[in-house]
Amino acid sequence: MDSPTLGLRKRSHRSRVTNGTSLLPDVDGRSLWARRMRDLIALHLADLGGEGAVSEAEKSIVRRVATLTVELERMEVAFATAGEASADALDLYQRTAGNLRRLLEAVGLRRRPRDVTPDLRDYIEGNAA
Repeated sequence: MDSPTLGLRKRSHRSRVTNGTSLLPDVDGRSLWARRMRDLIALHLADLGGEGAVSEAEKSIVRRVATLTVELERMEVAFATAGEASADALDLYQRTAGNLRRLLEAVGLRRRPRDVTPDLRDYIEGNAA
């Protein structure tokens, strides 16, 4: 959906990032990093009801979420490859993960409570023993 001011301008007069033809200015979108980021953006936007259902501010947060997710995944690969993580790397990972959680909450991440009600058979068998 076009914003009021951008809706008056032709698509060809907008930036490639704004009109959706480029992920980032002057960046080849074929790199693994860019493809993963694009995939994550699409997945998160779909979770929020599709691109047309979210505001530009929410899209901006989703871009930040995708960026942090890709970088956290890169750190995880480095940890796994090295077989360990330094204290500084773990600190950066933890702070980044915390920021990611806050951004996800800002766009509507919600905790889904798990049903912990015991199965009737398990309950009966547990009390019989």
